[in-house]
Amino acid sequence: MTQKLVLIKGAGDIATAVAHKLFRSGFKIIMTDIDKPTCVRRYVSFANCIYEGEWQVEGVKAKKACNIEEANLIISEGAIPVIPDATASIKNIIKPVALIDAILAKKNTGTTINDAPIVIGLGPGFTAGIDVDIVIETNRGHNLGRIIYEGKGEEYTGIPGKIGGYTRERVIRSATEGVVKAYRKIGDIVKKGDIIAYIGDSEIRASIDGVIRGLIQTGTYVTKDYKIGDIDPRGNIQYVSTISEKGRCIAGGVLEALLHNIYLYSLYY
Repeated sequence: MTQKLVLIKGAGDIATAVAHKLFRSGFKIIMTDIDKPTCVRRYVSFANCIYEGEWQVEGVKAKKACNIEEANLIISEGAIPVIPDATASIKNIIKPVALIDAILAKKNTGTTINDAPIVIGLGPGFTAGIDVDIVIETNRGHNLGRIIYEGKGEEYTGIPGKIGGYTRERVIRSATEGVVKAYRKIGDIVKKGDIIAYIGDSEIRASIDGVIRGLIQTGTYVTKDYKIGDIDPRGNIQYVSTISEKGRCIAGGVLEALLHNIYLYSLYY
């Protein structure tokens, strides 16, 4: 077991919020994601370094790594390595003190309670005490960020959280399958009806006024009704490049659970 090394599966915006808080709290972090990340809020997702080589979110830098040697070098430089590794197989090499499944797939894609001394799952799809040690609630509302030591989190509702009075309307989805070609960029102010992107000859238009807070990487192949972006009706450009209140709340729950269980682990081992 490597002291204070945490492996985070997924490097989207919520995973990044968790990594950011743990990193600032003194933990060494390694993150994994797929070869071509499909994160929407790319400006606050460390997964974006897989496309850009490196990426910075609120003063913390992440760099793409292709192997454990590169990952260790990046850690020594004071940054977070992100490895394209869809199954997080690197866990068998680095033996982290904790593994956090932050993919947010709404189901368990292969994490087991034996993957590390402490295993934490974010959101629905996990059962504390069976496939993970701890579940962190990710559904907006009274229980957001709550630490669950027994049982499951709230079921996935399919309804996005309300922001500025909008739920489904603020989410940009593909009208057909195909390759996304962005027409606008993250941070652009748009009006209802403006073209946001194309999928083939199909136009994807804004359904509300606001600022484009997230937009999937151009060249990504998507299926019909796939989430490719979101519009923030509050129109505050600063929200585009800063971690959300939801991300910070979930990250706080993860940090508390991790510190509590590291303390317990030290008592018994």
